Amino acid sequence: MSFYKALNYWVYGGFSGEKTPYEMIDFVKAQGLDGAELTVPEALPLDITEEECRKIKAYADARGIGLRSLATGVYWGKSLGTDDEAVRTEAIAFTRKYLQIANWIGAETILVVPGAACVKWDPSVPAVPYETVWRKSVESLNELLPLAERLSVNIALENVWNRFLLSPMEWRFYLDQFSSPRIGIYFDIANCLLYAPAEDYVRTLGKRIKAIHIKNWTGEDCGGGLHGFGDDIAVGEADFPAVKTELEKIGYTGPISAEMIPFCRLPDLVLPDQPLAELTCKRICEILG
Repeated sequence: MSFYKALNYWVYGGFSGEKTPYEMIDFVKAQGLDGAELTVPEALPLDITEEECRKIKAYADARGIGLRSLATGVYWGKSLGTDDEAVRTEAIAFTRKYLQIANWIGAETILVVPGAACVKWDPSVPAVPYETVWRKSVESLNELLPLAERLSVNIALENVWNRFLLSPMEWRFYLDQFSSPRIGIYFDIANCLLYAPAEDYVRTLGKRIKAIHIKNWTGEDCGGGLHGFGDDIAVGEADFPAVKTELEKIGYTGPISAEMIPFCRLPDLVLPDQPLAELTCKRICEILG
């Protein structure tokens, strides 16, 4: 089985948008990948026009490069699951524009963080009771799903370190309360390793998986932390052969994008990093075939 292999924009373009979408497309083409995962707003600003999105899509199409998914880090500051209604309104407005950009550029899936009970690395973000995040995120997503359906774009919720939706069974229960086929999980193979093997998530969530991030992580001292996210996908606790076997069982054909943010380098983490991007592309090809 052949998997669609892509690279997330941040590792090559950085968090301040140092590379254009066109440069990103050329880079992944030269590295032998199938696609690029562009990010909003670094690669694609919120005020981007439909005309420019169509132009980027045409450029990618001409080079045989897919733009199947988009990602963002905006939700850490604008939560869909907060009880602060002004912030939640901003998050919903952002997601509406995010969905529209995805539609214009031909992406089938956007990465969304449903909310956070606690953002441990940013004390400026207030903690929110778990049940509140559940209730408010469901309310927000139900407001957004009609637009996702009209635009034919999936809302894929990522499993991140947000102290919310920790186990695969929890994820299944949460996702199954929605009636729309346009919602699912954006499954991060490494983010889950603190809680359970990645292959367990694939077995439990199956067709609910809309997109995948591939990276690796190593935990120490009965838990571990951000420094466990290394700078070589091949090093860590992820059992990639087992994950691939489970993905093949469910007939997964969605995007798999390498999101290599080496927190092991903190406090000296600097992106973009072209040698890291090149190594990451090499590793994803070796791992996925």
